[in-house]
Amino acid sequence: MSATEGNEESAAESAAGRPFLQIVRGEPTAEEVAALVAVLTARAQAAAAARQAAEGAGRKVSRWSDRSRSLRGPVVEGVRPRGPGAWRASGLPR
Repeated sequence: MSATEGNEESAAESAAGRPFLQIVRGEPTAEEVAALVAVLTARAQAAAAARQAAEGAGRKVSRWSDRSRSLRGPVVEGVRPRGPGAWRASGLPR
């Protein structure tokens, strides 16, 4: 066991023994403490959701979910299907 592992274990053990929330002044009721915990939990969840949204912002969008694929492209783009049944091919992705 290295010195770093020992420090991590002792820090985890000491953190487990300490309370997460400590009231230093006043005598709040159980409802007030519950309201405070609810607010802190909501803020933490909002921060986590924002962090996930920021990480996912660089992700590519699937061509199947991209609605612009259903728009008609320029006529000059290339050979388009013509004639009977061409309407079937017009809805397929390019």
